[in-house]
Amino acid sequence: MSDLTIESLLPHRPPMLLVDEIVEKTEKTIHCRKVFAEHDFFVQGHFPNFPLVPGVILCECALQAGAMLVSSLSINGVKGVPVVTRLDAVKFKRMVRPGEVVDIHVTLSDALSNAFFMTARVTVDGKMATRLEFACTFANVSEI
Repeated sequence: MSDLTIESLLPHRPPMLLVDEIVEKTEKTIHCRKVFAEHDFFVQGHFPNFPLVPGVILCECALQAGAMLVSSLSINGVKGVPVVTRLDAVKFKRMVRPGEVVDIHVTLSDALSNAFFMTARVTVDGKMATRLEFACTFANVSEI
């Protein structure tokens, strides 16, 4: 899918747009991809001479993929900005370096009213880098 499609599903914009490509999307799953660069602002100081993608950024990739997954769902006819309401069971299993291809797999586990519960796996070369469970809802932009 193109950047235009990503930007139509997600309100984030550079430098905080953290998904390069949607590889596959179904009703309950999404597979996205991202390649980080050494010049990304959050990598530059993390760490000099040994650049790593911060774990919180890997979580944000999963959150953005999840937001795209549920963005096509209508919540009582109201659309809004996706906001995270909970992070659970976050595990960091592998360091991620700039230049590595990061695959983000998110599955919608449950939806109750306007709350969406998801699980995510972030992998590099098929090896788990991060896993997490999270929930999100949509903030009504007119109420902000």
